[in-house]
Amino acid sequence: MLNILSPAELPKGFTYPHIFIRAAESGLTSLEPWWLLEGDNLRARHTGLQQRFPNRALVPFARREDNDDVACWDLNEGNVCIVHDFSSPGSEQRGSFESFADWLRAALEDFIEFE
Repeated sequence: MLNILSPAELPKGFTYPHIFIRAAESGLTSLEPWWLLEGDNLRARHTGLQQRFPNRALVPFARREDNDDVACWDLNEGNVCIVHDFSSPGSEQRGSFESFADWLRAALEDFIEFE
């Protein structure tokens, strides 16, 4: 069973995209260097991002193991963004993707290239 944020924990109006649920339930939880966040790690990261970047509406779903990058849904922009967690507010943005599927394709490329 996937241990992600419950509807009560998610921001109003946000639901996980079907493709995310399908990918996670299919076992695509570790695409080294990316790892899907679950359980306590997910909840701690979600709370931490809210505290560190209070002007952003972010729902994290993956972290990169070799740095502090976190993949999140950016509810203000309506896309997926990569933020460098623990950086100064305003300099955290590392990149963005139109959708989770686009991020997943890039994560697969990272998996192929990562050693």
